[in-house]
Amino acid sequence: MKTTQENIFSSKTLSYFLQLSETMNYTQASQILGITQPALTQQIKKLERTVGAPLFYSIGKKLRMTDAGLTMLATTQQIYELLNKATDEIQQSTSATQGEISIGLLSSIEDRVIEDFITVYYREHPDVRVTFYTLSRKEIWERLENNRIDLAIMYLPDDSIKNWKPYTAKSIMNEDLMFVHSNPALANLEQVRLKDTLSSDWVTYPETYYIEQTVREIYKNHLLDIPKSVARFSTPNQILRFAKQTGTFTALPNSYVASQKGNMGENMHAVPFEPNIKFDLSFVYRKDKSEIPRIASFLQAFDTYLADKNYLTRLTTLD
Repeated sequence: MKTTQENIFSSKTLSYFLQLSETMNYTQASQILGITQPALTQQIKKLERTVGAPLFYSIGKKLRMTDAGLTMLATTQQIYELLNKATDEIQQSTSATQGEISIGLLSSIEDRVIEDFITVYYREHPDVRVTFYTLSRKEIWERLENNRIDLAIMYLPDDSIKNWKPYTAKSIMNEDLMFVHSNPALANLEQVRLKDTLSSDWVTYPETYYIEQTVREIYKNHLLDIPKSVARFSTPNQILRFAKQTGTFTALPNSYVASQKGNMGENMHAVPFEPNIKFDLSFVYRKDKSEIPRIASFLQAFDTYLADKNYLTRLTTLD
């Protein structure tokens, strides 16, 4: 017969509990977890029966956490932290030339330089298997916290990251956001004022994406209307294609624009904003990860790769 501890920890129950505690919404949590809402509800009720107290309660349509739920959340986070630490300590004793490295890449980032580097790295380290995931910002952060990826490649600063204490960042390059358009009246500008970018509809990233949230915050801070988005896509290729076909405005990272010099078309223009909108493309990882030999070797090899030719230059010379 299973003990109480086995009932709590013998399945995905804690993962389900953590996801619900983050979204505080059964529908959203079940969608993220890829299960039905009744299945999630059943797992939470099972956990509540095991610990002998309700973990959540509702006020109208709002879900709230009980004192017992808060205690369970703090304890669960401590358990995951201990497991992550144990995993990192074990991996620190492994070889620099063998094993696995998992990387999460923000889906809005132009990734061909990273892909080319991994090809080069494989030739020199054939026994290190690199697994590459294209993820949303939320997915990246969840996998970092659960130790399901070793490294994240994402944009910073990011105010959605609340707890930086266990993590560190390593800058890859400074990035400028470019205003991309086909309006002849704006074609010869060296910079474009925010208020002059509102004369047409936009095509944008989804609302939860880093660049879209950055754009919205900038316009809001300058007391301007948010650009009207008539279509949203998750990759820069999709956004640029739509903008070219419809004449809509958009904003894309300079690194992506630089990689598309031959594909922009003579009617498309890219110009920095006034004021400039800047951010960093960075590696983000748990601090102990840099002590793992193969992770340290990977990061050093990437530095060497960019020392020969920097990130932006490599983008502009891609085939």
